[in-house]
Amino acid sequence: MTSSAAHTPVMLDQALAMLDVKPGGRYLDATVGLGGHAESVLSASAPDGRLLGLDADPEAIDAAGRRLAPFASRVTLARCWMDDAAGAAVDAQITPLDGILCDLGVSSLQLDTPERGFSLRAEGPLDMRLGPQSGAAVTAREIVNEWSVDDLADLVFEYGEERRSRRIARGIVQRRPIATTTELAQAVVDAVGARPGARIHPATRVFQAIRLEVNRELERLAAFLAQARAILRLGGRLVVIAFHSLEDRVVKGVLQGQSSGDAPGFRTLTRRVLRPSAAEIQRNPRARSARMRAAEAI
Repeated sequence: MTSSAAHTPVMLDQALAMLDVKPGGRYLDATVGLGGHAESVLSASAPDGRLLGLDADPEAIDAAGRRLAPFASRVTLARCWMDDAAGAAVDAQITPLDGILCDLGVSSLQLDTPERGFSLRAEGPLDMRLGPQSGAAVTAREIVNEWSVDDLADLVFEYGEERRSRRIARGIVQRRPIATTTELAQAVVDAVGARPGARIHPATRVFQAIRLEVNRELERLAAFLAQARAILRLGGRLVVIAFHSLEDRVVKGVLQGQSSGDAPGFRTLTRRVLRPSAAEIQRNPRARSARMRAAEAI
C-alpha cells in the first residue's frame, strides 16, 4: 500500500462541516500533504469547485498530484510554505476564497520515511526538514551537535514544553557527536529514563522542539494567519487543525485578537476547541492530539 493510499485525513467530517463546502466554491489547502482533505473538499464542491493545494515538501506535492489527478483542471498544486499562501492564491487566480484549511500535522509520508529524520524509532539522519530542499537556516544536526547546553535547554523547554530540558540538554552534549535519530532518542532516554507504559516516548517533545526550530513552524503559522483574512471572501471560513498546545495557542491568539478588534477580521465559530471522536482515535491513533478551531471572515 502506498503512503497516499494509507493516509487517513484527521477530523475530516468536522473539517468539511466547518468549511461549509459548497458546489462551485474556491478553497485553499495550505498544507495539502498527501491530499486526503483536499480530495474530499473537491468531491464536496463538485461539479465546478476549485482547490489550490500548497506544500513545502516536493514528495508530498507529487503524492497529492497522483491522488487528485481525477479532478484534473479543478485542482492546482504549488510547492511553497504556508506563509506564501496569499501570493500563491493570487497567482493561481483563485481569490477570493470560500474556505482555507490548514492541517499542521507531520504527514505519514514524512513520519514513515526514516531518511527524513522525523522518526525516533527508526534510524535515520538528523534532518527534520519538512521541505527537503528548503535551505533551512539551521539543521537538526547543527542544533544537536553545536548548540550550547543553555541554548538546547531553552529550545527543549520552550518548543517542547519539557520540564526536564536541562537534564536532557546535558545528556545530549555528553553524547556528542550524534549522527542519527535513534542515537538522539537514546541519549534522551539515558538522560531521563524510560517509563514503562508511558503513552509517548521520552524523546517525543525533544524531536518536536527541534523540528519546530528547523522549519520555523510557529513563525510561519503566525504569518499565514495574518494573511488569511485578505484572501477570504466575506463569510469565508478558516479551519486550522493543530497537534500541540504551542500551535493551538498561536491560532487561538490570532483568531480571538481579530475577533475582538474594530478592524474587519474573524468571528470565531469554535468557542471551545474541537477534538476527534473516540471512534476516530481508535481507527487512527495519530489523531489523538488533534484539535480544531474555525472562524468566519467578517
